[in-house]
Amino acid sequence: MPLQMKLTAITLDCADPQALAAFYRQATGFALHPASDGDFAGLTRGDGLFIGFQRVDGYRAPRRPGQTVPQQVHLDFEVDDLDEAEALLMELGATKPEHQPDADRWRVLTDPAGHPFCLTTRG
Repeated sequence: MPLQMKLTAITLDCADPQALAAFYRQATGFALHPASDGDFAGLTRGDGLFIGFQRVDGYRAPRRPGQTVPQQVHLDFEVDDLDEAEALLMELGATKPEHQPDADRWRVLTDPAGHPFCLTTRG
């Protein structure tokens, strides 16, 4: 029988944990963990999923699509409307790389710390 594991946490390296947590809190609606501070901030969802943001001195943002600094992590989020979600996330501080492999099916954005993530439609 294969090992059954439940994903409980995702942690991203960054230069400013509180700023990155604020971006993802506004984007996802997750709650800020009460023990968050300048070295490690976290967000929680009702079902227990935790997203952490840890300070790394000398942090270098990933470079995509190149691999001079690998992407380190990649998150995918389902949304109802790609254009609407993209616009809102860019207002929150996300950026949109020029390279978009299939903009009709998904959008590649980067968070304020440079981590790439994708938006795709539900269904």
